[in-house]
Amino acid sequence: MSTLKQVVNEAAVRLRMAGVEGPRRDAELIAGHVLGLDRAQIIARGDDVVAVADVARVEALAAERAARRPMAQILGRREFWSLPFKVTAATLDPRPDTETLVDATLGVIGLGRWKPLRLLDLGTGTGCILAALLSECPAATGIGVDASPEAAAVASENIAALGLGARAEIRVGDWCAGLAGTFDVIVSNPPYIPEAQVARLAPEVRLFEPRMALTPGGDGLGAYRAILKGLHGIAAPGAIVAFEVGQGQADDVAALMSATGLTAVTQRHDLAGIARVVLGQQGG
Repeated sequence: MSTLKQVVNEAAVRLRMAGVEGPRRDAELIAGHVLGLDRAQIIARGDDVVAVADVARVEALAAERAARRPMAQILGRREFWSLPFKVTAATLDPRPDTETLVDATLGVIGLGRWKPLRLLDLGTGTGCILAALLSECPAATGIGVDASPEAAAVASENIAALGLGARAEIRVGDWCAGLAGTFDVIVSNPPYIPEAQVARLAPEVRLFEPRMALTPGGDGLGAYRAILKGLHGIAAPGAIVAFEVGQGQADDVAALMSATGLTAVTQRHDLAGIARVVLGQQGG
């Protein structure tokens, strides 16, 4: 019979040998997922004996992680903006960097967050950006659009689980196509990785996250061009338009936004000091 400490140690060694970053942390998370314990309990109950079936389950999930499957897919969840989200292989793993997009957008909205704003999230994925904004804008309603039916289904499930279903709708669609009415806030974390950089991505991203959510091909700016082209007719006067961008892309995206006629184009940096968000406003 194996103790919990032994099970975690063996999983951590396996992950370390596979080159996984933070192997001990991930081993504890996997064991906690299987046993229904948090990390503090995993440590405190290290001498507990683990059932054979649970040991096998930990070993199976550790093997998946050693193959570089992302932890969010293994656990099936990820926290974003202090909200829980279901994650699957059909969606991007919500990243801390993307919270910069939410924070920057809310900063421009300001006290307008109490107004009945109409929000649009293009390439919604898990729905995390839309849900985060709705959680901070209690009178707002929103639409999330994704080209992937599977991702849209996950987003719908997340929106419902967070109690936001009455204020949000998730659709399958191609960016701005088929949308009716105008929106006060338009946000997007679109695919932006240049085709030439895909091969250099971490295995967790390159092998397991949906390619269509990672790169539009070419120079990585195609999705921004498509969205900006489609803004006419759906961006309300004074609408806030905010994009997450990849490292080194902020100036190019800002130029595209200005060329489209957006004003007050500014950039925001993430915690690493990288220009991560570009915002502009539709002229009145």
